[in-house]
Amino acid sequence: MRLEEAIKQKEFTDQYNKAIVNLLYTQSFIVTKQSSLFKPLALSPEQYNVLRILKGQKGSPITVSSIQERMLNKMSNASRLVEKLKQKGMVVREECPTDRRQVDILITEKGLNVLSQLHNQMHELNRSLIQLNEEEVDQLNFLLDKLRG
Repeated sequence: MRLEEAIKQKEFTDQYNKAIVNLLYTQSFIVTKQSSLFKPLALSPEQYNVLRILKGQKGSPITVSSIQERMLNKMSNASRLVEKLKQKGMVVREECPTDRRQVDILITEKGLNVLSQLHNQMHELNRSLIQLNEEEVDQLNFLLDKLRG
């Protein structure tokens, strides 16, 4: 569906304004679709992002501040997200043996199982959301990287 139809707006100030609105609308569209996958598991998109970051550590601990740096949404409160995941048994917080002021975060088996459950569903969702061929996806990724400078 074209942006103009989706938001019922006939004209934009210019193509740059339309591009920004289009990116924001598309981001919201994708998050809404992803959220429907996460909801049965009582996960938010941000909590899913934290779990993926922790899984990427391959068993090595990471600090909350390092999680925050890697978050897709930099406005997310990583401490709060980690605490919610801890309450759900998906992560553990441990005092760092070399620096007692530092707290290390690790994903649990339950957290890994949740990611495993979502893996195929996310793969299918990504394919259905991005209805482009491989060359177009490469071009899209190139343009988005270029946009961010």
